[in-house]
Amino acid sequence: MALTDQTRLLAKEIMARYPRPRSALLPMLHLVQSEDGYVSPEGIRFCAEELGLTKAEVGAVATFYTMYKRRPAGDYLVSVCTNTLCDVLGGEEIYQALSEYLGVGHDETTPDGQITLEHAECLAACDYAPVVTVNYEFFDQQTVESATGLVEELQAGRQPVPTRGAPLCTFKEISRQLAGFIDDRPGALAAGPAGEPTLIGARLAVQRGETAPAYGAPAPLDGDRRQAPAARAPAPPAAEERSTAPEPGERAGGPATGPDTGAERSAAGGTARYGGQPGEPSSGGGEGGTGGTGRLDTSASDPDSSPGSGVTHEADAAKADSAGTAAGPADATAGSAGPAGPATPPEAEKRPRPANRGRKTPRKEG
Repeated sequence: MALTDQTRLLAKEIMARYPRPRSALLPMLHLVQSEDGYVSPEGIRFCAEELGLTKAEVGAVATFYTMYKRRPAGDYLVSVCTNTLCDVLGGEEIYQALSEYLGVGHDETTPDGQITLEHAECLAACDYAPVVTVNYEFFDQQTVESATGLVEELQAGRQPVPTRGAPLCTFKEISRQLAGFIDDRPGALAAGPAGEPTLIGARLAVQRGETAPAYGAPAPLDGDRRQAPAARAPAPPAAEERSTAPEPGERAGGPATGPDTGAERSAAGGTARYGGQPGEPSSGGGEGGTGGTGRLDTSASDPDSSPGSGVTHEADAAKADSAGTAAGPADATAGSAGPAGPATPPEAEKRPRPANRGRKTPRKEG
């Protein structure tokens, strides 16, 4: 890029808009792009020198945003939206038709340097889908035929009038405007009216008598936080003293506070096993659960495991097996009782052990 004294003066003007020079990087990249139609290595070095940055820092920004081109773009950048809504309404077909007509793919430029074609992820005009832009000016509700005719007009040296927005200009000219400089072409501000999808909301607001808050008026969420809090609803009368124990899930003297549904009971059980609220001791690896046994009652989420069945997760069953083995053979003797509790009855040893959370039992071979 052949930098001129004028380019450096414009760069100084951009930098003067910001309290810190490095904040001017984005418009500076548009400025250097307006020179050669892309952000060249010389342009990256220029921005780094002027803003006190490294070339790596400038290059990281230039490669992040798709509006900065890394190779020369054509006079007209044709962007076809192929995001969800435009795609459903024909955006992909439009792109494929233009690609075949121009003989180029995504981010490629025709040999004459006139047109660069690209996919556009979203052009923020879903109410006008499918949308095509030329140098970021809108051509709404396109079809394969209308988009092809648009490109033919550009190739013929004519500048079609956008559906909305300012008259067309070249890619270098729009890059200079994006750098923050006024378009001084005659008729540059002679934009057409807003489209019907844009105006329908305003018309509905007039019909319903809806208006926006006046400038400076407090919004609903901007109230004075220092004002007295709103009056609270009166507390419910205290419950009568009970002579009997509270029902499960209830707290004495008040309404039920425990889990109500199976999912809630299961979540509460998981919290008890794997860790509670901050500041509360964690149950860790099997210390919590039911009664300190290390077994977690899964009846809330497993219909086949009732609280009295002794069926627990496979991991709990494995821990119980290892604990029984460590207790020694004497504890497993029928009719004896050791420190770990009553011995297992002989007939229980012959029963198949439930597996897969109580839904299946091992099949005997033969």
